[in-house]
Parts: sequence; structure tokens; C-alpha cells
Amino acid sequence: MKFEIRNLAIATVAALGIVAGGSSARAADIVDTAVSAGQFKTLAAALTQAGLVSTLKGSGPFTVFAPTDAAFAKLPAGTVENLLKPENKDKLTAILTYHVVPGKVTAADVVKLQQAKTVNGKALKVSAKGSGVMINDANVTKTDIAASNGVIHVVDTVILPPNN
Repeated sequence: MKFEIRNLAIATVAALGIVAGGSSARAADIVDTAVSAGQFKTLAAALTQAGLVSTLKGSGPFTVFAPTDAAFAKLPAGTVENLLKPENKDKLTAILTYHVVPGKVTAADVVKLQQAKTVNGKALKVSAKGSGVMINDANVTKTDIAASNGVIHVVDTVILPPNN
């Protein structure tokens, strides 16, 4: 199963790289920016499986709180593999869209917020302490990665939406 996920991630990165290769004259969109960073292979595979790549390549703007591969690895064993199954597409989509806020919200904007409504429809809790920012239980580890259709903030934990 791990081999299949690895192959899916590699295929996704390759496919996205081919798409990005033809557009060197313009800034990279959120998906291409994340793929080129090299630490979001699981996120790219999940976006592909959920059918969200074309959405995040759209005009936006979007703000994405992007979990790294290490963040996905912190989930209980088998969780990612289970979420990538076709029968779990709705659950995967709900989780991924909970990481996306409509509009471009920079780090300077985020620290002024207490919550942010996601594309999922549910709100993220935002808390700033000192120089750090948390989104629910995830630490923001890097901010303001610019893309042509929004901004990416890197988080160290996959943010799970509330069940209600």
C-alpha cells in the first residue's frame, strides 16, 4: 500500500511538473508552488485523489495552510492510505478544504484574526502567541509563500475539521 501511495505521489508531482513546465512566463500557482517546494508530496497526492488540483490552480485567490509530508506522517498509521481510497473521497475533500480559506490572507492579516472561515464552511481557530501563530492545534512554521493565485502558510500538523 505504501508503494502505491509513493507511486501516486510521484505521478502527481511529475504530472504537475509537466503542466508547470509550459508556463514559465507567469508566476506559479498554489499547486505548482507547493510541488516545487518538495515537502508536500502527500498533500499533492491527496489533492489529486480528491479532485481539487484544478480548483487550486484556478484564479482564486486562496490561502492554504499546507501540511508538510512530516505533518501527514504524524497521523496514526494507515490513516493517509485509508483517506486516499476512492470510497473516502468525501472525507478527504472535507479535510483538505478545511485547510483552505477564500481570499489572500497574509501573515500580517492572520495575526489579527481569531478565526477564519474555510472553503469547507467551518471555521479555523487562529491564535497568536509571541512570534508564533497556531491554526487550531497546528503551528505555522513558514508564512507568506507567494503564488499567482494566493498564498501558502506551512503547518506542522494536519488540521482535522470538527465532526459537527
